[in-house]
Amino acid sequence: MDKILEAVVMSSYPNNVKQGLVRRVIEAAKQPMDSEQCWSMLELSTKLYLTGDTKYKREIGKEVLEVYGHYHPEEFEEFFNVRFLLSLLQEGYGPLGKRSHYVLDYIHLGLQFILDSPSANDIFSLLKIEVLRKVCERPGPKQCAKIGKLLMQHPQCIPTGKHQVLFCQQLIRCIGQFQCISEGEEEIMEFLDHVNKVSGLLQKIWRAQTSAILPSLKELFTIISSTEEQEAPSNALASVVQYVPLELMDGVIRNLTNDDSITDAQMMTAISRMIDWVSWPLGKNIDKWIIALLKGLAAVKKFSILIEVTLSKIEKVFSKLLYPIVREGALSVLQYMLLSFQHSHEAFHLLLPHVPRLVASLKKEDSNSATSCLEQLAELIHCMFFRFSGFPDLYEPVLEAVKALPIPNEDRIKHLLGQNAWTSQKNELACFYPRLASKSETGKIGLINLGNTCYMNSIIQSLFMASDFRHSVLNLTESNAQPLMTKLQWLFAFLEHSQRPAISPESFLSASWPPWFSPGAQQDCSEYLKYLLDRLHEEEKTGKRIYQKLKESNLMSQAKENHYLNKTLVEKMFGGKMTTKIRCLKCLNVSSREEAFTDLSLAFPPIERHGHRPNHTTILPVEEIGPQIIEPPVKPQSQIIDSPGRQRKRHVSGEQPTQLVQVETLGFQEAGEQEAPIDLRHDLAGREMGKDPLLAFGEQTCSSKDSRSVPDLINYFLSPEMLTAENKYHCDKCASLQDAEKVAELTEGPHYLILTLLRFSFDLRTMKRKKILDNVSIPLVLKLPVLVASEEPDDVCPPRQERAASGTGFVSVVYDLCSVVVHSGVSSESGHYYCYSREGTDTGARAQPRDGAQKATSEKQLDFEIQWYLFNDTRVSFSSFESVSNVTSFFPKDTAYVLFYQQRPGKQSCTVCEEASDAVQLHGEPSLNKDLMEAISKDNILYLQEQEKEARNRAAYISALPKSPLWWRDFDRDKDDEGSSGGCGSAAGGGGSFHGLVF
Repeated sequence: MDKILEAVVMSSYPNNVKQGLVRRVIEAAKQPMDSEQCWSMLELSTKLYLTGDTKYKREIGKEVLEVYGHYHPEEFEEFFNVRFLLSLLQEGYGPLGKRSHYVLDYIHLGLQFILDSPSANDIFSLLKIEVLRKVCERPGPKQCAKIGKLLMQHPQCIPTGKHQVLFCQQLIRCIGQFQCISEGEEEIMEFLDHVNKVSGLLQKIWRAQTSAILPSLKELFTIISSTEEQEAPSNALASVVQYVPLELMDGVIRNLTNDDSITDAQMMTAISRMIDWVSWPLGKNIDKWIIALLKGLAAVKKFSILIEVTLSKIEKVFSKLLYPIVREGALSVLQYMLLSFQHSHEAFHLLLPHVPRLVASLKKEDSNSATSCLEQLAELIHCMFFRFSGFPDLYEPVLEAVKALPIPNEDRIKHLLGQNAWTSQKNELACFYPRLASKSETGKIGLINLGNTCYMNSIIQSLFMASDFRHSVLNLTESNAQPLMTKLQWLFAFLEHSQRPAISPESFLSASWPPWFSPGAQQDCSEYLKYLLDRLHEEEKTGKRIYQKLKESNLMSQAKENHYLNKTLVEKMFGGKMTTKIRCLKCLNVSSREEAFTDLSLAFPPIERHGHRPNHTTILPVEEIGPQIIEPPVKPQSQIIDSPGRQRKRHVSGEQPTQLVQVETLGFQEAGEQEAPIDLRHDLAGREMGKDPLLAFGEQTCSSKDSRSVPDLINYFLSPEMLTAENKYHCDKCASLQDAEKVAELTEGPHYLILTLLRFSFDLRTMKRKKILDNVSIPLVLKLPVLVASEEPDDVCPPRQERAASGTGFVSVVYDLCSVVVHSGVSSESGHYYCYSREGTDTGARAQPRDGAQKATSEKQLDFEIQWYLFNDTRVSFSSFESVSNVTSFFPKDTAYVLFYQQRPGKQSCTVCEEASDAVQLHGEPSLNKDLMEAISKDNILYLQEQEKEARNRAAYISALPKSPLWWRDFDRDKDDEGSSGGCGSAAGGGGSFHGLVF
């Protein structure tokens, strides 16, 4: 019968004809048969099953084996003996030998027929040893899956005792070598099925014998932490982790992170490879294990590992959000990585270029998974905006991409940031500031944030960018009498000449720190600036004067020269004067007091007042906004002009109305167009013709009716104020409290005008400090009216016969914006400071000739073409005035707070201009003292040595990082495959091939 069957199978008949003949043979086999015939048929069917070159032949062999095993059990048991099976397992079968791929299938098939036979236990014992030997030979996924299938159905064959632990460990090593070479979807699905069968076997063993779990995990960690492997272990290892009971997680992680035998390089390699597992589809709890290990490393303060791994892997994790099948786990890992990386913006900024594209892809997908991902991603992005404010130029495209998505409230943001931080002790991460390989492309140097010291950094950079002040500081002779100024000189010198991308202002902070400031807490930058300037002023004023390098012009009178030489550097650069006049409305007596200032604190007008701005096209007897001259009238008049929020000054019948001068902004000029020279003689002469240009300033505005501007706030500051009710004025002449009118007038404009917008106030209702978030438009150029008395020499103010009858006149002082300090946040006790600055043209380079001739605007660079910079602690980048103007429009909590304006050279500022000019001409670039030059030179050499050492250490430290597929391929595929479809294509997954996802 065996000869007949073999002849039929080997014949060239069609399969349907063969099948009929085979049926007859199989039916005959169910009848009683002698032992020899059975052996012949079993040998033939074994041959067909193990060596058949077609699936048909193997199926025939299988059917015959099953029939004989069922109907001739004794003969089958005798044939299916231990010696035969050992030979099959160790030597293979027939001419194929060990290359026979179906030995395990054959054994699996035959086991079902000998389970109750006396030889069963011997066979089970044999298989326990042989399957262990097999896995030690590192079979591929297909053979391992066959072992898994065999042992899952016949657990009697699973090794026991120590062999069982060894078996699990070796099986994990096999999984670590699994690779899927094919990119076809069917082959990939088959590969995943093989992996699941093998990992499923581990799950079965672990459930029955929990003592095997920890040794298995130890082997797993050994594999993924190895820095010696030429090829990275397979991501299929992720399938193993998903079956580890979560209740073991805490103990496993604690043991790993506290094991001193594990080096940092090994730990970093292991966590890097685990993060790659987020691309493994259908895995459960993988994200939980990754996050648990990251938290464990944070608990033992392995911050260097966390930083390296986050920066090297976060983009890869982010790219996996494209795929619904792994999106949930990838998003969980991404959330933790970003929310825990709070010491630096580096990780978040790596993702910024890719956010708009991902958002667009998720919107296009239009699934529940994509919608949920978009909402969580938007929440995450707003948390990062909140934590790392001060990058408006980088954030605008991202903000535009997520503008339609929900915005979390501040409490939610603080909760997320608070619960995910690596540590609550900020000083533990102080040394891990953003790594900057070289100076910013701007050539500027940043300042390291020493723990909520952005308030100081922004002020220092603004002062440094005030070129006249910087040159003056650098030109000072070192003196023990001015220790704070000396430290500022050293800090400026390092900002000017250091090779470092960022320097630490720690020494200057300790010297300039106001004693009432709380360490580590956010502070008010305006308060710090006032304290700093006051300290510098008092130090020079009371100590030995060291600033005498600059010589006054011989054209100045001796009295003028002595007056100027008595000024401190702070007074020369930032000092201005104003006169406050108060008139009693009963006796009309006027008292005045002159006082110096270094900044103007500008309050916001009441809303109702601001909403009723005057119509500037009609010249009123008294403008509602603007400085005003108070002179005693000829006779009393009881009428008082009222305005919303404030009462106004009254005027006398028949008296020439006092002329008002308003702050004016100068707009951009077209190329080739010249600005009309500011000739005050012409300005004042125009009054006699009824065309007062100074009054006409009010006809121009830099903002719409519904918005505020810096000129609005200055005009409000200079406008008259009624002192009534509880705020009455004590008149010395009346010897009693009387209603009065108070007005402030600028009498000397500072070289650098500092304006502080009073955004912070104390809310008595909530008992908290609040912030005014109103957008204030900032003019690039503004004219400030400064009152000049008639006693001034003719070379400072217009000829006497051309002045108003009052004997005084206003000089238009033009100021250019040079720095804007921005506060991001809703309270002065929190938030972040950064600043925009531009390199102000040296006064000496643009000073006007002393004979009064003016240069045309076309001869100098247009103001809006001057390069702006954005200083945000260590980061310095190019920016623009457009960004300055629009920052609050894009980011409502980012508002201008302190403004620096530099006075354009003119008659009123000639003294300071000429001093700065002489400094530049005499010294060129400021020459530093010998000790300072040596210190900078030594530090630059030290920095280069540090760079070399860090480069070597870093190379050794991360050389073992696994080489993953390039993360950007996911995004590139998304663009290339937009037209594809299918369950694993871009239509379902948002882009990328399935093979690219898994492998």
